[in-house]
Amino acid sequence: MNNIKAIFIKQIKDTLKNKTIFIQFIMFPIFTLIMSNSIKIEEMPENFFVNLFATMYIGMAPLTSMAAIISEEKEKNTLRVLMMSNVKPQEYLLGIGIYVWFICIMGAVVICAVGKYSIQERLVFISIMAIGILISLLIGAAIGTCSTTQMMATSITLPVMMVFAFLPMLSLFNETIAKIAKFSYSQQVSLMLAQISNLDIGMETVCIMAVNIVLSAILFTAAYKKCGYAM
Repeated sequence: MNNIKAIFIKQIKDTLKNKTIFIQFIMFPIFTLIMSNSIKIEEMPENFFVNLFATMYIGMAPLTSMAAIISEEKEKNTLRVLMMSNVKPQEYLLGIGIYVWFICIMGAVVICAVGKYSIQERLVFISIMAIGILISLLIGAAIGTCSTTQMMATSITLPVMMVFAFLPMLSLFNETIAKIAKFSYSQQVSLMLAQISNLDIGMETVCIMAVNIVLSAILFTAAYKKCGYAM
């Protein structure tokens, strides 16, 4: 626990110095504030920009941040120094994961605060986002663990991020894309957030989210077994 706590505190200090990582956490909350308060269109669904940017935030921020942090420290040999200081790979990954999850939840709280929700709806909103953030974390950790350099991680992360972040938005305008997108966790999160005032989670949603969680966990486990002790 001491090692995990130390990694958590270390990462807070590093993020304040690393503008590339820091902007990932604040970009979409800021976009949500600006767009929700400056654009008013007749017949536009309530909380439209909140739901849109919340989904994009889930598909982008935790995934790219997790992959970038791990790959950068591998490239700079910071991670190797930590390993030599008796910090185990699983302790490092857990410390980074808790940190990124916590910061992303804070961003989710800001996005949620912009929307017009009751207290109960806000709790459900944050809970839904928390699950989506967890899945993105696992995918980002798998990419970062297998990447030897930050450039390699970025080249892998970019197309993956584009798929999960933009599929829900594209599905609004294309039925074919919507049929495909429904199998992704980001689309299911988008659908749940859109009907949060009258949320009715069906078995299909539960199954799709469960499969996404299991697949992301398997992906991370495979990456860790292959590269975890070579970090």
